[in-house]
Amino acid sequence: MTISPTAIELSDLVARWVHVIAGIMWIGNSMLFNWLDRSLRPSSHVTGDKTALGEIWLLHSGGFYFVEKTLLAEQPLPRPLHWFKWQAYTTWLSGMALLIVVYYLGGRAVLADPTVARLSHAQATLIGLGAIVGGWAIYEAMQRFVAPQAPRVAAIVWLAALTTIAIALTQLLNGRAAFLHVGAMLGTIMAANVFFTIIPSQRELVATVAQGRGGDPKVSARAKRVSIHNNYFTFPVIVLMVSNHFPSVYGSAHSWSLLLVLIASGAAVRHVLNIRFAYPTWKSTLAATMLASVLVLYLLLAPATAPSTVGAVSAIPDHVSFVDARHVIDRRCAVCHSAQPADLTFGVAPAGVMFDTPDEIAARVLRIRERAIVTRTMPPANKTNITDTERALLARWIDQGAHIP
Repeated sequence: MTISPTAIELSDLVARWVHVIAGIMWIGNSMLFNWLDRSLRPSSHVTGDKTALGEIWLLHSGGFYFVEKTLLAEQPLPRPLHWFKWQAYTTWLSGMALLIVVYYLGGRAVLADPTVARLSHAQATLIGLGAIVGGWAIYEAMQRFVAPQAPRVAAIVWLAALTTIAIALTQLLNGRAAFLHVGAMLGTIMAANVFFTIIPSQRELVATVAQGRGGDPKVSARAKRVSIHNNYFTFPVIVLMVSNHFPSVYGSAHSWSLLLVLIASGAAVRHVLNIRFAYPTWKSTLAATMLASVLVLYLLLAPATAPSTVGAVSAIPDHVSFVDARHVIDRRCAVCHSAQPADLTFGVAPAGVMFDTPDEIAARVLRIRERAIVTRTMPPANKTNITDTERALLARWIDQGAHIP
């Protein structure tokens, strides 16, 4: 059975649309409730609940809102009771749908990259799925069986596993796919925390309240612990999801280092924002954390220069004309980047980039240099078999001014 390119394109669009909307709702809820917990004031017993854990007044959309946190000891279960779970489930389901449409069905994006490792598409797919499931399994095992007795050991083992998986993926899969799969692994852990820990804990709380016994603080604490973990994962997941727009990052020779720095930076910024209520100098600490993160990223990216070999450079003329450069572009780039591409795998003119006319080529000279010469992320997985000599020829043409008659 062959799926039409139009159906795949539409599936990609719908899944991406749903994924972004659900993700905004899920992360927005997470941020709001985390902020509420850290902003609660001692209860003034406005509602008569003497066991309330705290309260807060809010001003929004032209009105005042009163929120009180309680475990409802010896009180009836309120109706209706609003749950927050479908945002998480929808985000994960739509994200997995995107991985299937974009990567696993094959064609929408490169997964198995022969310039990185000699793997078949099936092997690369198993590696990607294995990383997602394996990463979650290690995290879950640490949280279920190790963290209650030795939280530091659990944290060290999990961080070591995360680092190992991240490095391994950058050495086995296409760089873009590697970054996205690490993000998918963290997103899976977040959704699994909701499904396997937070919601069951909340069901237990509801059951005990319905029986008149009130909520068990231990159950509440268990759900809150993994909820905090999700809170720390949010910033790293977001940056890894948008990393596919930055080939200089995922295509870098230091891609695994950049990936780990992005994760650490996101978690560090989230930590400063979490402790700001009890940390007077949080603003300067936040600025220093962000500045240090950007500086490290810059230092890792700065060495990116156009690679070349002596043989490749010696094989091209001293002066490269536009005709010479266009011959390479037509053969190796315009196969896809054209109004009428010969290869429809990635759709018509991916990202709206076309090289049909001299003006279109001239407008994207810097992009050609970045993608085809510096990061070598184009053509994807070197699908059109561009040679080092041809890359060097394009580099020399651009260095000589990229003149177009």
